[in-house]
Amino acid sequence: MKLTIIRLFECSAQDKIDLAKIWPEYSSASLKLSDNHRIYAAKFNDRLLGAVRVTLTGTQGALDSLRVREITRRRGVGQYLLAEVLRDNPAVTDWWMADVGVEDRGVMAAFMQAVGFKAQTGGWEK
Repeated sequence: MKLTIIRLFECSAQDKIDLAKIWPEYSSASLKLSDNHRIYAAKFNDRLLGAVRVTLTGTQGALDSLRVREITRRRGVGQYLLAEVLRDNPAVTDWWMADVGVEDRGVMAAFMQAVGFKAQTGGWEK
């Protein structure tokens, strides 16, 4: 089965289980979805392997909590996920990735630089 990137419009029971594995610090009740507050996820074999939260305000997009399940890391899932989020939101010209929820800032800094973001205090911008 192919890895796909999806925007969640509502979370199924299985999505909630998978998101709890990706983000154990968030309760499912805190993951509100709307036009401006989105979750994009990487899905493989009907399971979510990674996700990122996106908040849109006009031409600005804020990303946070980009995380891929440890067993799946270093296979391009995060890069594909981020590329699809940017592609799905062409009206956004300024992107900000907060370092909120980052497990290892050094690893994330290298990843964000590889995908074209520049380091700033508290996160990265593109």
